[in-house]
Amino acid sequence: MSLKPPVGYGTITATNPAAAQTSKDLTFTSRANPQTSQPVHPARISQSVYPTRRPWPELFSLTSFSVPYNYADAMARIKHNIGYFRVNYAMAVLLIVFLSLLWHPVSMIVFLIVLVAWLALYFFRTGPVVLFNQSFDDRLVVVVLSLVTVVALVFTHVGLNVLVSLIVGVVVVGLHAAFRVTEDLFLDEETAVENGLVSVVANQPLRPTSYTRI
Repeated sequence: MSLKPPVGYGTITATNPAAAQTSKDLTFTSRANPQTSQPVHPARISQSVYPTRRPWPELFSLTSFSVPYNYADAMARIKHNIGYFRVNYAMAVLLIVFLSLLWHPVSMIVFLIVLVAWLALYFFRTGPVVLFNQSFDDRLVVVVLSLVTVVALVFTHVGLNVLVSLIVGVVVVGLHAAFRVTEDLFLDEETAVENGLVSVVANQPLRPTSYTRI
């Protein structure tokens, strides 16, 4: 007569360490993602909808200028600073355009009228620009306002003044952005995501930890 051992008695259940580790990693990832990914969206919306003017002393800090190491460094600074100081740069370019119209009273009146639109729709607005239930990014608002400004001034026969002032403004902004160091400028989450800073940290794979099962 043969006796069958009870089920599970004297047997060793084999477990797959890789499966257990994968399950543990998935559990950790599911808990970590809400802390790394969710806060990005409100910051992205607030930054893209509400432009931020930086303090002017921060723009003109004499100790924050240096010659770029090479062309790549200069382009990286320009990209970084334009994203950081874009409201200040827009004000500076508008001031240069205004100074080019000092001897053209009609053009100055037209410019001041357009400036009201700049103040209401870009510099001092308290909410997003909404048209047909669609919110528009502040960069698109800048492009539209710039086109309206140029076209309105060209109709007052000061096209050459506008062209020269825009060239001077672009050169001034480009030089400042290229020579202004970026080490002391802390980006918001939207710009960090665009530059790949947040995504690299959030999407970095988790390293498996070796352990001994008892």
